[in-house]
Amino acid sequence: MNTPRSTQRFFETIRLEQQGLESILSLAPETIAACIDLILSIKGKVVVTGMGKSGIIGQKIAATFASTGTPAVFVHPSEASHGDLGSIGADDLLIMLSNSGETLELFDVIRYAQVNSIPIIGLTRRDGSALAENSTIAIVVPPLDEACPHLLAPTTSTTQMLAVGDALAVTVMEIRGFTPDDFAMLHPGGKLGRLLSKAKDIMHTGDELPLVALDVSIKEAISAMMGRRYGCIGVVDNDQRLAGLVSDGDLRRNLNDDVFDQKVQNIMNPDPFTVGPDMNCLELIEVMNTKRITAVFVLDDDGHPEGIIDMHDLVRLRI
Repeated sequence: MNTPRSTQRFFETIRLEQQGLESILSLAPETIAACIDLILSIKGKVVVTGMGKSGIIGQKIAATFASTGTPAVFVHPSEASHGDLGSIGADDLLIMLSNSGETLELFDVIRYAQVNSIPIIGLTRRDGSALAENSTIAIVVPPLDEACPHLLAPTTSTTQMLAVGDALAVTVMEIRGFTPDDFAMLHPGGKLGRLLSKAKDIMHTGDELPLVALDVSIKEAISAMMGRRYGCIGVVDNDQRLAGLVSDGDLRRNLNDDVFDQKVQNIMNPDPFTVGPDMNCLELIEVMNTKRITAVFVLDDDGHPEGIIDMHDLVRLRI
């Protein structure tokens, strides 16, 4: 096997597609701003369409819009000509993809949009093409060579289109204030859904809570801690509010001959880091990593411990 030659083509392909991405930065900001304003202004959904490889990219763009808070669907242009035009409403917006801008299958969709005053964002690499000329706004990306050695297979062009679609969707997402909580609502399944679940969804409760009263001895606190796996124990006052926390590190730092007869309140941290039940787990992972803590109590609005979460619970969400 000629390894140097094979890797040369590999990295040359990446270099050419990188150039394609960099060329997008030359697009006129006013054109992009107009596209963003148009997407934000519609009352209906974004309908993405394209043929061949452009259509495959269009499906991903539609999925990205839909998953980030902008209702969107993909309509195949051939199917549109056989009845699926009925899925495009008067309040919708079309994003049409075509490398050449002359894809015949798109013409029926263009005519339908014009008759019904449905705006079109045309994404093409050919200025002056039918798609560019018949779009409400045309995004014409620089027509750099395809990364294919024969300059035939859509490679650089599809990478450019995908990047433009992603950038539009993410920009609109940010302007609309789409939050991680909104994201979780649309991604209840899989790893993303688990990471964006709430602290209350994964916390340990009831008898699993490692809690002792203020007036217990450190010896009693250690016994209570040893029966749990969290490496810490919460200390509650007479109203069952969290008054402090003792970690195994606190115990090691205070070891001496009479430590076991002291009250647990003498060595507890009176201001431990805690979270509310609605904190999402992705944020909690970041905070716990930053603070280098392995367990955290979940408190209600009055300071009563509702549950406890340790880093092992969060790590499992990533699997």
